[in-house]
Amino acid sequence: MKMILLGPPGAGKGTQAKMLTEAFGIPQISTGDMLRAAIRAGSELGRQAKVNIDVGHLVPDNVVVRLVEERTLQPDCARGYMLDGFPRTVAQADTLAAMLLRRGERLDHVICLEVPSEVLVVRLSGRRTCRQCAASFHLEFNKPQTAGVCDKCGGELYQRADDREDAIRARLVTYAKDTAPLIDYYRKLNVLRTIDGQGDLRTIYARIERAIA
Repeated sequence: MKMILLGPPGAGKGTQAKMLTEAFGIPQISTGDMLRAAIRAGSELGRQAKVNIDVGHLVPDNVVVRLVEERTLQPDCARGYMLDGFPRTVAQADTLAAMLLRRGERLDHVICLEVPSEVLVVRLSGRRTCRQCAASFHLEFNKPQTAGVCDKCGGELYQRADDREDAIRARLVTYAKDTAPLIDYYRKLNVLRTIDGQGDLRTIYARIERAIA
């Protein structure tokens, strides 16, 4: 089972991807996680990514594609995988299609979570991340027991540069311009499954299950 999870920043892609990959026994391949790991490691790919992420821009295709191609060749991807955060542009989708064709593989489903922009701004601007273990909290929906302190490891919580309101709105503009055209791209291939991304996590997951059954 090979799937893609689409949707704007803050739509809940990462959470739903984890639930789906547990159900199907396939790995979640999150380009966001891979990029943040590269940034923390201070690698060349990480430095290239950070410059763009900090101002709300997409990371260059060549950086993302290299990460995805290497990851999908790992043994745990033999039965399939869930791509979370890739592709983000039609150019990346074409690159992915070419990669799958070379390998004799195909996509089964492309799930698109839809959430209004103002809801996304609230979701993202309230998010706080632990500097030490990268655990995520929210000032409204998932408050830490002690303000500014991680419940899991006691590390300092901070607001990522791309979670500030100006960067969020820039990311949403970028999504509308570059990523939203993927909806038509995959609809034409008859693999698109559009899902209402509002509500509690289990309700959203149930909608996805029905769509891909």
